[in-house]
Amino acid sequence: MDVLRVIIADDERPARAFLAAALRRCRDVELVGEADGGAAAVRLIEAARPDLALLDLQMPEVDGLSVTRLVHKSAMPLFAFVTAYDEYAVRAFEVNAVDYVLKPVDPERLSRTIERARARLDRDDVRVADAERARKAIATAGTSAIEYLRRIPVREGDDILLVPVGDIASIVAHGELLYLFTIKGTRHVINYRLKDLEARLDPGLFVRLSRSALANLSMVQRITPMPGGAYLISLTTRQQLSVSRQRARILREQVLKL
Repeated sequence: MDVLRVIIADDERPARAFLAAALRRCRDVELVGEADGGAAAVRLIEAARPDLALLDLQMPEVDGLSVTRLVHKSAMPLFAFVTAYDEYAVRAFEVNAVDYVLKPVDPERLSRTIERARARLDRDDVRVADAERARKAIATAGTSAIEYLRRIPVREGDDILLVPVGDIASIVAHGELLYLFTIKGTRHVINYRLKDLEARLDPGLFVRLSRSALANLSMVQRITPMPGGAYLISLTTRQQLSVSRQRARILREQVLKL
């Protein structure tokens, strides 16, 4: 590879300017675009088809992690994260992610990131695999470093719809997909693990019903006991969801106690 094509995404203009200046000092690197947020980063990646995307991990609405999930696989670049995480969180995903650059950015450290990306691009099969490893690794960093989600980005054709978490009545897993059912009766589909999404939702708002379902507590209208110690949950949207026996015990402690 002669020239490494790179985009950067950060919601803070000074951070983007610093990264852009540092990249221009790197040999055989072309900065092909800048994005001021995650949604803009998705559009830029799919339009510019860079080799490497440097993403701020904590951007409002659509964060760096969500960008890796929303980009079409056909346009998937390598991802490296720019983060202000503490040392322990950084170690958690350094093992699997393409790379990280800790804020404040050290130009020499950024140069090593560029060289790692070049080495990985010598193989043809790394892009999707690296993105998936990054997703899994960041999930292990814990929820203390990431604020609870307020909106969930959903891909609709070429657009990204931001669905407020409070508008979601339930989330149901089916295979590799999650179905988001809203209080207005609409349904959205995302490719995400239920366990990972649950970790990023406020536990005071959502409750786990089974291995495959979460419900918005404010939408729960009726809880009906079923044979064997299970429950049937009825939501205000008229959707009904089963509660496993194991989760029923937790539900009694969390919800049914006065």
